[in-house]
Amino acid sequence: MRVLVTGSEGYIGTLLCPYLVAQGHEVVGVDAGFYAAAHLYEDDGEARFERRREDIRRLTAADLKGFDAVVHMAELSNDPLGQLAPTITYEINHHGSVDLASAAKVAGVSRFVYTSSCSVYGAADQDIVDEESPLHPQTAYAMCKQLVEQDVALLADDAFTPTFLRNATACGASPRLRFDIVLNNLCGLAWTTREIRMESDGTPWRPIVHALDICQAIARTLEAPVERVHNEILNVGDTEGNYRIREIAEIVGQVFPGCTVTVAGRSPDARSYCVSFAKIHEALPGFRCEWNAEASARQLLDVFARVGLSEEDFRSRDYTRLKQIEHLLQAGEIDRSFFWTGAQPAAQVKISRT
Repeated sequence: MRVLVTGSEGYIGTLLCPYLVAQGHEVVGVDAGFYAAAHLYEDDGEARFERRREDIRRLTAADLKGFDAVVHMAELSNDPLGQLAPTITYEINHHGSVDLASAAKVAGVSRFVYTSSCSVYGAADQDIVDEESPLHPQTAYAMCKQLVEQDVALLADDAFTPTFLRNATACGASPRLRFDIVLNNLCGLAWTTREIRMESDGTPWRPIVHALDICQAIARTLEAPVERVHNEILNVGDTEGNYRIREIAEIVGQVFPGCTVTVAGRSPDARSYCVSFAKIHEALPGFRCEWNAEASARQLLDVFARVGLSEEDFRSRDYTRLKQIEHLLQAGEIDRSFFWTGAQPAAQVKISRT
């Protein structure tokens, strides 16, 4: 299968493209290059695939001709970044994503896999939520996810199969690591300061899933019979991957030697959701999460030790989406519409082996 992956140089995309190549797919990666400089370590292995530097808002049907599938991940990621520029968040994450799906359909692309988020459940009013539960998104980022699901679903027909993967909060190692997601952030604190100070009471629920398990879910979705995934929404994760944030902190504290965990006891984050992942096992019978919180934390401990992660690196803009975008804006490297004002960072081209 010939697959276009947007967001190919992001936290998950850096893992996904080699993963799909290893599965025998021909991959072309597209990325705007906002985080091109952020490489904690090199780990492409033998994967060879073409990489293109482009903003998804400028992709047309002509650019998508000849692809069997599009995996779309290239959005402004996470809640703080979405709140920085809500208007641009809607322009990129909502309108850009719907326009991309529409162009894919016009181009004859038969499958469109959209990486949504369990954040659409927001402040859940049920003990456990599933794909049929009411949505209560709390931020621009989550609201855009809901809107894309609704609008792209309307494009589905006999020749165009969208699938919406509502990922739990990602975690685990990646060459383009992120420290602005909960388990990774707590691991970074544990390694660099030997202390995790929680500013809330830690009671909100968060499901987490390793980035490689998200890659597995995407690959299995691409390879599944159409009738199993046509216009379906699937929560991606494992029921045992539902943790209270305090529990995640305690697990990290146990994995990282000499780390202490303290809880401030202030009011909890309004976002709390405990998620059912039963449906994905029905739609994709071979899917099983291979990582849990403890294994993910141990993997990060090994990576930090190998690369000698410093507190300066941990707190740098390279691994926090909001800090990097703020830097690009302040330096005038991108304009207020988040387009590059000058030369874009070069995309390293690695042609896939067929």
